Amino acid sequence: MHINEAKTQIRNAITAYCAKNANGTLKIPAQAQRPVFLVGAPGIGKTAIVEQIASEMDLGFVSYSMTHHTRQSALGLPYIVEKEYGGKKYSVSEYTMSEILASVYDEMERSGRKTGILFLDEINCVSETLAPSMLQFLQYKTFGRHRVPEGWIVVTAGNPAEYNDSVREFDIAMLDRLKKIEVEPDFEVWKEFAVKTGVHPSVLSYLSIKPQYFYRVSTTIDGKSFVTARSWDDLSRMISVYEENGLEVDRHLISQYVQDEQIASDYANYYDLYRKYQSDYQVEQIIDGTVSEDIVKRASGAKFDERLSLISLVLSSLEDQISETLRYEESMKEIIAEVKGKDAPYHAFMNERASFWNAKSMETDTRAKVDKALCTKKIYEELAKVLEGSDTKETLKKELQSRLNSFREMNQKAQSSLDHTFRFMEKAFAAGQEMLILVSELTIRPDIAEYIYAHGCEKYFEYNDKLLFEDQKSTLNKRIEDLNLLSMEEI
Repeated sequence: MHINEAKTQIRNAITAYCAKNANGTLKIPAQAQRPVFLVGAPGIGKTAIVEQIASEMDLGFVSYSMTHHTRQSALGLPYIVEKEYGGKKYSVSEYTMSEILASVYDEMERSGRKTGILFLDEINCVSETLAPSMLQFLQYKTFGRHRVPEGWIVVTAGNPAEYNDSVREFDIAMLDRLKKIEVEPDFEVWKEFAVKTGVHPSVLSYLSIKPQYFYRVSTTIDGKSFVTARSWDDLSRMISVYEENGLEVDRHLISQYVQDEQIASDYANYYDLYRKYQSDYQVEQIIDGTVSEDIVKRASGAKFDERLSLISLVLSSLEDQISETLRYEESMKEIIAEVKGKDAPYHAFMNERASFWNAKSMETDTRAKVDKALCTKKIYEELAKVLEGSDTKETLKKELQSRLNSFREMNQKAQSSLDHTFRFMEKAFAAGQEMLILVSELTIRPDIAEYIYAHGCEKYFEYNDKLLFEDQKSTLNKRIEDLNLLSMEEI
């Protein structure tokens, strides 16, 4: 199955394993809770989806690779205690708590979460001396005398033997204690993840054109040749940092991640073209409505690959602007809710909330959550500075009103950018398949879709109806039904 189907299976298992009877006992006791065993080629996102599930379900998360663990590090170290049996004292060996289980308790203490996921990767690479203890752990959830805390679900993963020389084939006794799920790479499924996490637009555009290069492992006379989902994800992060620091992204860098000579060379050539299109097509002028007719004509006469690259560039610029607008709106709604009903003095409260949101930005795991936390922190800091001289409700309301006016300007600019984008597409491509691609991309990008359904976009809904995307509306409407334009009446 593909990774999203596996994600559903894991979520359902967690829900079932946490279900309790009326008397508070687990409906499925710990010893009957088979850990999920994700089996799939390296780099397809097994760890990533488990982390996503923990985040989405607000669960704690502890991850360990089992490749380096010995029996001692997994079970704990022995120490001698004195016990009395039948009136006589004896020296008895006991064991310290396992490093793995200790990490679970550390996470509970750090995060305050009493439920979570203990993720054990490369579980089929455990040492021979640890294998018998793992059998006991998978069924009884104990290392030595120490048990996984109730509410923590065990999820495991491993690679098939053909990808890892260290793999030990599980026997029936081991497999009969696991929920085995085999997963395969799927570009369209990964693309949803990539859009949410901000994978570099050149990578998304390139793989949309050549999805056959998303995942490939082959054997050549020079050894293994491969590219994986992890390769593209890690390369994307490096490209973004290189660009921010004015460093050259070349084939040498790309081949360090894409370890398939043909694909690395092909993407390097594409990346150079992508940067050239970014300059030639004046993307910022497309979304602000000042693009020249020469650019419209060039786009109209371009080959399909070039058109896809242009759409990707426009979407990236549009998404940056809309995401900033959406984060500002979310932050202002959060702030208005937090100050509602409070009386002066406000200055100390603003500083306290700024510290809280700064800490929040360190704990969150997605780009959207981090950006929202940092935006909220910044506004609180600015409010605290304004209130230093006049710590009154009138000063606060005046400052918040000013910020709401700023939001309305941002909102109007975002609306105009969407409108300009559609008008450019109509001029350059009429109602061709490029418009279908644009509407599809707008629909799957969470920030843009949420913004459109909260604040509207006449052209989007027009083409949405024409291109039969109406079935998306009910799902997306549920996500944004509580979003409205901000109002001072909420204070």
